[in-house]
Amino acid sequence: MNRFLKTVAAAALVAATPFAAIADGHQGGERYILVSHAPDSDSWWNTIRNALSLAGEQMGVEVEYRNPPTGDIADMARIIEQAAASGPDGIITTLADPTVLSDSISAAVDAGIDVIIMNSGTPEQAAEVGALMYVGQPEYDAGLAAGQRAARDGVTSFLCVNHVISNPVVAERCQGFADGLGVELGESMIDAGQDPAEIQNRVMAYLNANPETDGILTLGPTSADPTILALEEMGLAGDIYFGTFDLGENIVQGIRDGVIEWGIDQQPFLQAYLPVVVLTNYHRYGVLPGNNINSGPGFITADGLEMVEALAGEFR
Repeated sequence: MNRFLKTVAAAALVAATPFAAIADGHQGGERYILVSHAPDSDSWWNTIRNALSLAGEQMGVEVEYRNPPTGDIADMARIIEQAAASGPDGIITTLADPTVLSDSISAAVDAGIDVIIMNSGTPEQAAEVGALMYVGQPEYDAGLAAGQRAARDGVTSFLCVNHVISNPVVAERCQGFADGLGVELGESMIDAGQDPAEIQNRVMAYLNANPETDGILTLGPTSADPTILALEEMGLAGDIYFGTFDLGENIVQGIRDGVIEWGIDQQPFLQAYLPVVVLTNYHRYGVLPGNNINSGPGFITADGLEMVEALAGEFR
């Protein structure tokens, strides 16, 4: 066979052989476990599950999702330990409470398991437990971008409705927003609590006491939904600048109706999908991004609702 025919035959053989099977002899079969802090009742995490499944399918690896059914963090720590004991190639996990979870994650790293922190925690905390990297939304940076956007739109004073005041990382959204506006946070951030009726009452009380307020920031559907009701009751819906973190059915409707200017999408799809891609390529080819990966902020406005609605609850 002449050289040309040999080349053609070799090319045909390569084309007919799956790439993963020929690159350095790797056959696939890696196994990754994602452990979240979310309770079974939290449907927001369906996007995480779908993205994990899709990444596993596309990369040709085995993936598994585990979580504490009630959201108990101590239970989550035990799940991480059980996951590590099963000997996966990698663990992808949230760092919702470093005090409770750090030891379990560090033990997995010490056992030779590669870990990526996603969604909750910070890049600094991820480094402290020995994780390869962090994939998520830097909360202060997201708040800062939101505040700068609001400043360009003319906002000068604001109310931050914080329904998770005990979580200092989430509070950085409010601080970043204040810094983006170029104002002091001061008493602009309120402890709204978790009860919808109480959140609505506290928002109304604040706006009545501070009528000069021309902007509102909520930190997710828990605080956004009652705030929408508060503005409707006060006759301010659509008349006061309103932005929120995360997305939800009522938030999307609020954007469509002109009540909410934008929702900040931290893109949970990327938080689950990218760690699988990163780990797979790291284990097969030894390559690793040189930095942490910011999955957000992505601003969703009325102009971008069509795709968001079409994929809501599935990949958005």
